[in-house]
Amino acid sequence: MRPPECAVCDERFEPFGSDGELVNFAKDPADADWYARARQPGFVGHPPHAEWFCGRHAPAARGLAHLVSREALKALRASIREGV
Repeated sequence: MRPPECAVCDERFEPFGSDGELVNFAKDPADADWYARARQPGFVGHPPHAEWFCGRHAPAARGLAHLVSREALKALRASIREGV
């Protein structure tokens, strides 16, 4: 697992506290090789469909959980640039 650091603003926070959370997005078929490796004994890694978000960005990220992570991150970063 990656450390708890917001995928949007890079803020670090305590995991699973009130400061942020891990958001799971739709699984991307392009990541099929990662999911195959994850089934192997002893595999360790951060799932490509899960991203950490600080408390400020988590609500918007949850609202985009139906998207694959790269699409959700693109939309989140665009909304921040636009000041939404």
